[in-house]
Amino acid sequence: MTDNKTKTPRVQKTDAQWRSELTPMQYAVLRQKATERPFSGEYEHTASPGTYVCAGCGAPLFASDTKFDSGCGWPSFTAPLDDTHIDEERDVSHGMIRTEVLCTNCQGHLGHVFPDGPGPTGLRYCINSAALKLNPK
Repeated sequence: MTDNKTKTPRVQKTDAQWRSELTPMQYAVLRQKATERPFSGEYEHTASPGTYVCAGCGAPLFASDTKFDSGCGWPSFTAPLDDTHIDEERDVSHGMIRTEVLCTNCQGHLGHVFPDGPGPTGLRYCINSAALKLNPK
């Protein structure tokens, strides 16, 4: 994975620009690292084919054919569309040690990745619906 500490984000906007372009929930998730309530997100049970892109900048992140129902309350994917489209960082907030997933293009917070997913990767990318937009096929 890319180390975002050594990579300059491609999309740079002021806080006012982000606030004006995103919904309050998208802003909270993407820019303030919030998490939407489990089972409340728009894409939790969506099975439509397409590509999930970053709600902040439109970068392609996940293909619908890697989406699965993990039962965790958030959309889950086995792999990103391309490893270079996401960054990972160690997250020690809330008394846990997790791996945060960010959009490489705008550094927006997407969610977390866990090593308890199905094959072939064994990974579960647990992503906030508010961080995504589905571009249908």
